[in-house]
Amino acid sequence: MIRFDRFMAQANAAYYATKNPFADFVTSPELSQVFGEILGAWARYVWRTMMRAAENLVVVEAGPGTGSLMADFLRVFPHPAVHLIETSRALRAEQQKRIPHATWHDTLETVPQHPMILIANEFLDALPVRQFVRRETGWMERHVENAAYVEIPTDFTAPDPVGSIREVNEAARLFIRQVARRRAVALFIDYGAATGAPAETVQAIRGNAYADPLENPGEADITAHVDFAALANAARDAGAVPHGPVPQNRFLTALGLFQRGDALARNNPAMAEKLKLAAHRLTAPEAMGSLFKAFAITPENFPTPPGFET
Repeated sequence: MIRFDRFMAQANAAYYATKNPFADFVTSPELSQVFGEILGAWARYVWRTMMRAAENLVVVEAGPGTGSLMADFLRVFPHPAVHLIETSRALRAEQQKRIPHATWHDTLETVPQHPMILIANEFLDALPVRQFVRRETGWMERHVENAAYVEIPTDFTAPDPVGSIREVNEAARLFIRQVARRRAVALFIDYGAATGAPAETVQAIRGNAYADPLENPGEADITAHVDFAALANAARDAGAVPHGPVPQNRFLTALGLFQRGDALARNNPAMAEKLKLAAHRLTAPEAMGSLFKAFAITPENFPTPPGFET
């Protein structure tokens, strides 16, 4: 028997070490180069606001996938000091094809202690969550045994009615605190709710279809919706200022997604329809536009970063 968050961590580690996740799902950078270019423009603006020497800045991406996002990012904000947080050796090999000058890390701790801009797209959702269920007798924590849930009494408390499920992402909160203590400027784009209401959101994807998270661990990508309210509190506790979350469609539109797409289409008419469809998928409320959100943290007294103005 194993606690669910540990089960999820082991299953995802095996999955990313042995599988090609992009055969199972598509992320925003794979849809359109404009996504990465927009984030590069965002980072370039932030760097100018920092008023620090370029040679001291490190650009970090957590969970860089195939490297497509960073390759597009660097087209707009070319920078020599690129650091990628990636534990999968298979994905590192893919990333090296696109960003050969990058430095790889298993964790944030080994990234140099310099001024930092960090970006992460669909990174937090893959970090393991603990699951708690409210029963008549009190709160229980889910464990896994023989591809089934086993509930164990716990001292977890929350004022939720019987039948409620709470997911707690301790790993995501820790990562946010680590970034905040670096006094970094960080941008996270992921899916989840702005408020931390009780809900069961864990899901597994295999072959572009939903799968049972408990069956065949290591064969599917297991994720959970991000609790942005909890992450905002973690940032504040570490002395940083949270911004957002704001819907992805609002964020990308404010940064010029459609204008950039139109410019690319004019220069390459053969891409016009693909760019149009990608922009729709990134921003339409029924697609990725509302569920996906942008969330940033900055040091205290730092100006509000682009896309988060009220």
